[in-house]
This record gives sequence, structure tokens and C-alpha cells, in this order.
Amino acid sequence: MAKIKALKKEDGKLLQTLLKNELVDELRLRIFPITLGGGKCLFAEGTIPAAFELIDSKALPSGVILAIYKRSGEFKTGSLA
Repeated sequence: MAKIKALKKEDGKLLQTLLKNELVDELRLRIFPITLGGGKCLFAEGTIPAAFELIDSKALPSGVILAIYKRSGEFKTGSLA
């Protein structure tokens, strides 16, 4: 628990550690219709490639998109279609 608490205090470290160790089963993303430049990198170097499937999404009147993805196995290369 102490290690997890320490990771939570470091900006972005907890998520990166969970992704690197394949401990993320679901992503709940809020996508805002703005650009701010560099921002924070959600999927930084060292993140293990993984496939996710969209299981639910909703667009709010403000333009924010709520998207829920679940882990769907190994990453496969190919067409975006």
C-alpha cells in the first residue's frame, strides 16, 4: 500500500505503472473538444501495446465525449476500418 500511495503522489506514475504491468481492464475516458498544446501524455513510453474495445460512449451537450473501453486481448496491427 505504501508503494501505491507513493505512486499516486507522482504525476502520472500510477497509471503508467498499471499499464506497464497489464493491470488495466477498463479505460473510462473523457474527451474534451479543446487543444492546449503539450498537455499530459496518457500513454507514455514504456506502455505495453494492448487492444481495447469500445463498450459505451455518450456525447454531452458541451461536446465532451464519455467513452468506456474494456480490454480485448493482444494488440493487432492492420487496418483502422
